[in-house]
Amino acid sequence: MPPRSPPLPPTDPSLRAPARGTLAQPAPRYDSEVRAWEHDGWDLPEEEHLRRREVSVERPRSVIAWNQSPDLGFDRAVNSYRGCEHGCIYCYARPSHAYLGLSPGLDFETKLIARPDAARVLEKELARKSYVVRPMGLGTNTDPWQPIEAQYRVTRAVLEVLWNWRHPVSITTRGALIERDIDLLGPMAAEGLTEVGISVTTLDAGLARAMEPRAPSPARRLAMIRALSAAGVPVRLMMGPVIPGLTDHEIEALMDAGREAGAKTAWYALLRLPREVSPLFQDWLARHRPNHAGKVMKLLREMRGGRDNDPDFHSRFRGEGPYADLLRARVVAARRRLGYAQTLPALDCGKFRPPPRPGDQLSLF
Repeated sequence: MPPRSPPLPPTDPSLRAPARGTLAQPAPRYDSEVRAWEHDGWDLPEEEHLRRREVSVERPRSVIAWNQSPDLGFDRAVNSYRGCEHGCIYCYARPSHAYLGLSPGLDFETKLIARPDAARVLEKELARKSYVVRPMGLGTNTDPWQPIEAQYRVTRAVLEVLWNWRHPVSITTRGALIERDIDLLGPMAAEGLTEVGISVTTLDAGLARAMEPRAPSPARRLAMIRALSAAGVPVRLMMGPVIPGLTDHEIEALMDAGREAGAKTAWYALLRLPREVSPLFQDWLARHRPNHAGKVMKLLREMRGGRDNDPDFHSRFRGEGPYADLLRARVVAARRRLGYAQTLPALDCGKFRPPPRPGDQLSLF
């Protein structure tokens, strides 16, 4: 039998962190030591400790992250932040916090890192003679429009650079703050330079609040689709992740709601539980949806070859087996019934050029 994820260490009962996905703090996998709370045997009241958000600043030397994954629609991306305050318990990016010596648990949601120089560094990278334009991914690891963007405006600055260079960009977000930047996204979309994926996991506001505690409500995300669509921005409804035994019954309702809001195409991905995400998610199930826990993990393992997670290209997004085939068939049928496009038009890479500088000779054409 494939190995199961180890249990989480006990959580400090005096710790308070309202509206967070988890209070657990499993040690980063690269640490040689494991830290865990243990009761000291004294039945005495302890002072409560409130965990607040902390934001550090990183000054990167490069910001374009490259990949060679054959099942992604891009080979490069920019991430404005590390960590994500939305706190989605299932987030596949949680393990990336281990590279910083931080826990993929509560640290991922509360110890955030902003990259205020990202736009300046990106412009230098785009200006290299060796740079060959292809669509850029934005929001591929953590959400570029998470709440701290209101203060740091890193994503806004990155978007301005991409627009100035006429660089195509494919966006993924569930952050309502994206509406602030419609003044850029609208003109970019008019030139075939951008499309936006809005992630909607469930229409159940209570479930969303528990799973994605600081992300906008489902209704608010549908309103984002309407606002972007009204501005001429092509929108993908992103049903990611579909959680078997918990949210998969909503596929058709989600696609109906997304189409009514103006989404042009719909995409889905099966729940992924890489590394530390599996014990965190299973702990969340036990606490918030105990009656669903057994069914969720049983179905998921059936689609993952008996494992909690399947990292293989292509199958990692869809799963394998009869139940995975059924999910796929339902999405295809609903897509056809609702008139969704199979894909969005390809982004235009032919308009890429250095922005004009003061004193440059203007073109006649």
